[in-house]
Amino acid sequence: MRGERDNLPLLPCGSIDEIAGFYPMPGFEVAYRQQRPNPYIAMRREDLQLHFFGMPDFDPEQSYGSCLVYVRDTGELYREFADGMHATHGKLLVSGIPRMTRPRKRKNADNLSGFSLVDPGGNWIRIFQARESSDSDTRTRTGTGRLGKALQSAVVLGDSHGDHRQAARILDSALARDDDAVSTVDLVEALVYRAELAVTLRDGETADTLLARMRAIILDGTLRERLAEDLDTAAELERVRDTER
Repeated sequence: MRGERDNLPLLPCGSIDEIAGFYPMPGFEVAYRQQRPNPYIAMRREDLQLHFFGMPDFDPEQSYGSCLVYVRDTGELYREFADGMHATHGKLLVSGIPRMTRPRKRKNADNLSGFSLVDPGGNWIRIFQARESSDSDTRTRTGTGRLGKALQSAVVLGDSHGDHRQAARILDSALARDDDAVSTVDLVEALVYRAELAVTLRDGETADTLLARMRAIILDGTLRERLAEDLDTAAELERVRDTER
């Protein structure tokens, strides 16, 4: 992980106790803590430090706190964070606060892969692949058709801006069209992401319907390999739904 020691983000929170309890899950440790004259805590993971200050009556839902972190491999770091989340909560947190998004290429970030960790203070820790670590294959999305482009726009709204409802509307409109030209890859990716949005929006019935539709698609070995991450996401969403029933 690469962080800038001389440029440390200072993020708000309602309780430094919540921050201290949350960040060990993705592998951070307390580097500094004080209660007076004002609540303040610094969390450290390798060379990355995140500093937080407590605010009375702070509402995480209204937080604008955010920072960017660039790493060599977003997939590896995501798996480490996900393992910690599973160990602590028994599942991935994909709705409410805190939560975590999955690594996806973002067209508003030059198609670099990224995911976000939303902490108890409502701060978005946005983790992207360093440009020098990306190649032309990493920076090119598979979806170039109508549905693939709709998915790209939905990911920007949902994962970058947190506007899950508008992201869902975009995909609902695209998925409702009868288009024989839609590729199987784009269809599976769109259905899985729309199901994830449904779980995030606590719409379990819609999530179950979308996952069932995705499971009904016949995939050969080549497509299963190509869509391995999306199929893993679908399986994780089904586990989340099982815990919610």
